[in-house]
Amino acid sequence: MNNELDFLASAKRTIEMERDAVNDLLTYLDADFEKACKLALECEGRVIVTGMGKSGHIGNKIAATLASTGTPSFFVHPGEASHGDLGMITRSDVVIALSNSGETNEVLAILPLIKRMKAPLISITGNPQSTLSRSADANLNVTISEEACPLGLAPTSSTTATLVIGDALAIALLEARGFSAEDFAFSHPGGSLGRRLLLKVSDIMHSGDDIPKVSDSTMLYEALMEVTRKRLGMTTVINPDGILQGIFTDGDLRRTLDHDVDMKNTPITEVMTTQCTTVTSDILAAEALQIMQDKKINALIVLDAERHPVGALNMHDMLKAGVI
Repeated sequence: MNNELDFLASAKRTIEMERDAVNDLLTYLDADFEKACKLALECEGRVIVTGMGKSGHIGNKIAATLASTGTPSFFVHPGEASHGDLGMITRSDVVIALSNSGETNEVLAILPLIKRMKAPLISITGNPQSTLSRSADANLNVTISEEACPLGLAPTSSTTATLVIGDALAIALLEARGFSAEDFAFSHPGGSLGRRLLLKVSDIMHSGDDIPKVSDSTMLYEALMEVTRKRLGMTTVINPDGILQGIFTDGDLRRTLDHDVDMKNTPITEVMTTQCTTVTSDILAAEALQIMQDKKINALIVLDAERHPVGALNMHDMLKAGVI
């Protein structure tokens, strides 16, 4: 082992070589890329990605990126395809086959069957004159001058170039479909973007008996007990018809303590805030969060059309739901 190895120099050389491989892709983009996009857009089935070894790992990622950006797609292992999984591919599908050499045996073995079912074939290869390239309806050229691996053996620059051209294809299709951030959220409901774009106030608000609520005839001391019980840092104040009259918050309490107030004999209506911020249950939680941040408040009341409190939430609820 060479203990004098300059790790940083090695890393910089690798990054520079892979960067150059990616830059070269710009010179390879041609009519075949446009044809590949059109084939994928016109596909009535799924885009099937296949590849062996490291190309297979990259193919898995390309299929996942396509699927999450509006192009239904999945990966099929070429070795398994020869033993039954080829039945997962139909004539309505488009196949993307990855092979740096363009001569990978497992991929070539299924070419005749793909051709026989007349499924359009897109190849991504580092050899435009290879068997796979010449068999494809469109070939995406990812030729590199050399691998970043000093031995020239481990796929490095070649897999990076393949990954980037796959991303380029996915994004071109995304833009062609008019795929939106909301569309993306629907395929990522568990992610932060999904939560921000899909989660509504009704999904996270406290409702029913969990809403802190006192009547407008309640004394301040009793209202404080309700604030403590419901643990939302506030309570709503309603009239006999259940219509919101105001809100009493921790902030109101601090302001009240600055004055000589008899807590047991002071009506809540004398110290509550009447001009309080409210929302409806059908708005996005992210919108409610923005309102809270703009108003510099920590809690919101949710009202129905008749101004009856139907929910309540605070910043902690936003944090717990992952909206923040």
